[in-house]
Amino acid sequence: MIKQRLGRFKQKDTRRMFALLLGGKMAGIVAVLAAIKGFTWLIDTPAGAMTHATAGPKIDDTVSAINTVWVLVTAFLVFFMQAGFMALEAGFARSRETVNVLLECVFDTCLCGVLYWGIGFAFQFGVGNGFIGHQYFFLHGMSAAYPGTQVAFLAFFLFQFAFADTASTVTSGAMVGRTGFKGDILYSACVSGFIYPIFGHWVWGPGGWLAQPGTFLFKSVFHTNGANFRDFAGSTVVHTVGGFIALAGCIALGPRLGRKFKRDGGGPMPAHDLTIGALGGVILWFGWYGFNPGSTLSAMDWVGIGRVSANTTLAACSAGLVAVLWVYPRSKKWDLGMSVNGFLGGLVAITCPCYWVSPAGALMIGAVAGIVVPLGVDFMEYMRWDDPIGAVAVHGFAGIWGTLSLGLFATGQYGIPTATGTDTTTTVNGLFYGGGWDQLKAQFVGSATAVIVVTSVALIIMYAIKAIPGAWNLRVDRDGELEGLDIHEHGTPAYHMEFGYGMSYTTPVGSGSGLPKDVKSRESEMV
Repeated sequence: MIKQRLGRFKQKDTRRMFALLLGGKMAGIVAVLAAIKGFTWLIDTPAGAMTHATAGPKIDDTVSAINTVWVLVTAFLVFFMQAGFMALEAGFARSRETVNVLLECVFDTCLCGVLYWGIGFAFQFGVGNGFIGHQYFFLHGMSAAYPGTQVAFLAFFLFQFAFADTASTVTSGAMVGRTGFKGDILYSACVSGFIYPIFGHWVWGPGGWLAQPGTFLFKSVFHTNGANFRDFAGSTVVHTVGGFIALAGCIALGPRLGRKFKRDGGGPMPAHDLTIGALGGVILWFGWYGFNPGSTLSAMDWVGIGRVSANTTLAACSAGLVAVLWVYPRSKKWDLGMSVNGFLGGLVAITCPCYWVSPAGALMIGAVAGIVVPLGVDFMEYMRWDDPIGAVAVHGFAGIWGTLSLGLFATGQYGIPTATGTDTTTTVNGLFYGGGWDQLKAQFVGSATAVIVVTSVALIIMYAIKAIPGAWNLRVDRDGELEGLDIHEHGTPAYHMEFGYGMSYTTPVGSGSGLPKDVKSRESEMV
């Protein structure tokens, strides 16, 4: 038998088959070993953790308990803003897309968490170059504290994830009522995984080019004399970025069916539940006390935290008042929706300069934001860009104003927050306080960069998704939009709605709309 097998092995075809089988098995073994190695690297083995533990303490391993607790508490507040966004967007939208709005916010949060863990945090806060980070993928290579903060690494990660989630949610508000859910998944992945964290690295990441005073634009073009772009808590990084991605979505999608703009004899569609919408706005205001004061990243800066909190409050108050008073002469009515968007615009505007301005400056910044928001809504209406929530005006336009306002209202009294307090060796000084044009020029560079780069990239992405045929298209088909996204996309309405003649707006999941043609027709007319 053995001789027979050896004799067969002398044949060329047999040797070739043996080589193929042996090679295939070896390749399979190598692939399995690589998969095991990759999996253990992904989840971190105890052995790997012990290796890091025996490397000896480093300066980056110094963890401040009070700073970590402060950042965690404020991270929870920022995360709770998702409840505010859900209520605000659902209330300002139409009833037939309520479930769609709620699920988009939930799904985007879950998707953002996974993507930010895998790649987003690395792109934003990993060491790399001036344009992108390439450290901490899947959170590998962590020290006990994130370098330079004395905040436990994972607490810092959680805080930054909440910010990333906010940018993605801002975008969805302007695209309500006609965005396909699968298309929403695609653009949300691009926002959370790439656009937001990469731009964020330019401002907040290690070596980000917009934060460096020696950058070519600052040094050789605008001559800012050492002033660099600053954004304390994200008027640009979070809100302008989110707002102008939303604008790109508005442009690519086009208006909702039946939307008639003011210049054509129509106007904005009414909100279906201002109660829940206004409640959502106030929840967002509450969450902002994590957004802005938490950005000190240090509980040791007691004076700074108090100043930021007061400035945040005063800007929101003045913006809410001015917005209502600004629009009252048009209709002789006191507008609840504009009051909510007004104080939100004030919160967005103060987010950048809140650490470096006085309470009086905060009042002025908020007051101007209270005018910027209704003017922004008017501009969107004039351009026939359909933004049901007002996201572009509130986050995009007010974000620009807030970013520029630092170059005007920074008092020159306040320095840079650190892990142990504030460092006054470097102060921020605006035009109105004798600082000249330098800081304003730096702010202009940063804001203009965000608007141009982010809008351009977002338009490419939105139109690319819109070009996908079938269910993954950015916009639902005409029948689906007329039927209502809650029924068409999710198979269930948010409410049991009686139409006054015994027909209820209910349907079993997966059974189609269940609505007679006359009911569908009435729904399409209600827009």
